[in-house]
Amino acid sequence: MSDPVFLGMPTAPAGVGHLRGRRPFPEAARAALGDAQLRRNLAKATGTIRAKRAQVVEELPDWAELRAAGAAIKDQVLAGLDGYLVQLEEQVTARGGTVHWARDAIEANAVVTDLVRAAGASEVVKVKSMATQEIGLNEALAAAGVAAWETDLAELIVQLGHDSPSHILVPAIHRNRAEIREIFLREMAAVGLPAPADLTDEPRALAEAARLHLRRKFLEAEVAVSGANFAVAETGTLAVVESEGNGRMCLTLPRVLITVMGIEKLVPTWRDLEVFLQLLPRSSTGERMNPYTSMWTGVHPGDGPREFHLVLLDNGRTATLADPQGRAALRCIRCSACLNVCPVYERTGGHAYGSVYPGPIGAVLSPQLTGVADNASLPYASTLCGACYDVCPVAIDIPQMLVHLRSRVVEAKREASKVPSAEQAVMASAAWIMDSPARWAGALRAARAGRLLGRRRRRISSLPPPLSAWTGTRDAPLPPTQPFRDWWAKRQRQGGRS
Repeated sequence: MSDPVFLGMPTAPAGVGHLRGRRPFPEAARAALGDAQLRRNLAKATGTIRAKRAQVVEELPDWAELRAAGAAIKDQVLAGLDGYLVQLEEQVTARGGTVHWARDAIEANAVVTDLVRAAGASEVVKVKSMATQEIGLNEALAAAGVAAWETDLAELIVQLGHDSPSHILVPAIHRNRAEIREIFLREMAAVGLPAPADLTDEPRALAEAARLHLRRKFLEAEVAVSGANFAVAETGTLAVVESEGNGRMCLTLPRVLITVMGIEKLVPTWRDLEVFLQLLPRSSTGERMNPYTSMWTGVHPGDGPREFHLVLLDNGRTATLADPQGRAALRCIRCSACLNVCPVYERTGGHAYGSVYPGPIGAVLSPQLTGVADNASLPYASTLCGACYDVCPVAIDIPQMLVHLRSRVVEAKREASKVPSAEQAVMASAAWIMDSPARWAGALRAARAGRLLGRRRRRISSLPPPLSAWTGTRDAPLPPTQPFRDWWAKRQRQGGRS
């Protein structure tokens, strides 16, 4: 066993990986809202997954108990993370694997690149992995002259389309079948087996073209790179769940297997894993169980990879763990149920978030991994409707966490500038008014003048600065002709008659 390394980088480093967007969320979302095709694709896909999830969850009378158990196990792991990680390392090492510790994306990419070079490989095949997307592994390998081929169908579509994922579970959710057909016809020939010239946009034909294209990659690859859905500390067992069988091909055929895993993916025992193998498929794909559940423990002569390396990734996770009000985000099992019910995600898609973790969970996880200053707009990318909390299989209270992160953003802005912003000035004025019943009543009566701004459309679409920041993305309702306080006082004067 190697000496444990202190993990504790404050945040994920800038300039590497995919946790930060080029534009703030409001700006990127405005562009996405203008894409009608994107909104149709998203509405159809998320609506289908929502309905499937609701049906299979309804089948389980003990779903609430399972959900509570999942949350409790994850909290147990986070409370004793240091001990469980050492236990995992001991077990993996004892079974012939090698554990590498990576403080951040830079170190993780360097470890994987060195391992691939040591194996003498110029290509690797990949199992779908959020951790490797988070650290920008494909780009790091490309810079080292190594081609990384995605083997998950949706990831393959994204890669061939020179695109980026827009959903945790369904990365190509923003593409329809006609677009996928065009991508296959245009791109496959340049990187492998060409797509058939008579390829149609039927799902069976598209899947067959991808299968033939990938088969050659599987058989030629010397090295595979995967993530892990779970790691069992008591035995050092890693687990990947998937639906297409590509993962099992990657995990068993190549000579060298490298797994990059966030340090929060642990479960203490096999008994604990049982809970998550029920929660995850129902919450993610709306299935009772995943078609493929692959588990491996170290290496075995004559069976599977001859080398196994596990890269344990921090990249801002211990910084997240240090926040008592934000650490529950590390319970996340990447099921994406919160994305599929979010009204904001359904209209903007994942690219607007600028991170590989979009949607409600991305709005709380990404700012914590990078530091709120680097993702200051994401905690506001929500209506706080609470639908994400209702469907989360590990009961992450995302709305409450969003409010907490918004307060951190405000504090960070206040500390960064001695001159109050327009928002701070407005909020200070509002606090002064609301501190006095008389001032508040007067403000409500004065607000009636706002009816003049919306007398034609029966709503206010544009307010003068600095309030224009509010109506820039939403309409404001017309103020009532009579404030409630005045109506109530009049009613009391009339002896309770309305």
